[in-house]
Amino acid sequence: MRETQNIQALSALGVDYMGLIFYEKSKRFVQEGTANADLKKVGVFVNEEIDKVEILAERHKLHALQIHGDETPGYCRELQKKGYKIFKAFRVDEGFDFEDTKPYEAFCELFIFDAKGKDYGGNGISYDWSVLQKYQGETDFLLSGGIKPDSVERIQTFKHDKCVGLDLNSGFEIEPALKNISSLKKFIEEVKTLDIRL
Repeated sequence: MRETQNIQALSALGVDYMGLIFYEKSKRFVQEGTANADLKKVGVFVNEEIDKVEILAERHKLHALQIHGDETPGYCRELQKKGYKIFKAFRVDEGFDFEDTKPYEAFCELFIFDAKGKDYGGNGISYDWSVLQKYQGETDFLLSGGIKPDSVERIQTFKHDKCVGLDLNSGFEIEPALKNISSLKKFIEEVKTLDIRL
């Protein structure tokens, strides 16, 4: 997100975190001066130099860092040592090996299991969530990848002890970086009525 009025409207919905994209190739790239918000802010980075991540995290007062590229466990460790909460995203499809997440567990607060697409996130595509049953790790995760306003019934059928929330993005956009607040509000209200652990 990056539009001030859109961010202010989102803050009234009770979301836990707001994502700010610091990946220059993204259609949702945050320009300077657009990241002011009272919400907890997650900075999303893709294969970025650690020094630059630190500069942007300090400048925008980020509460957590979402590492969304091909970064190593050592990269996550270095940022964690500097006091940041680390959310590591993995691009999942039917062939994903969940053993690959184990080296990251000690350095990450959350995992994000996103759909594997042509871009690093924000593709608007989903995948077969049943593959997540193969995940037997200790780190909690967010369900991500192509979640849309009509996904409530599908979410209700998904069960995993380590799933603690939803990552909502392109499925709730009017255009890149501009969220449909009324659609989000309705969706959040519907999800809160479900008997699921989120």
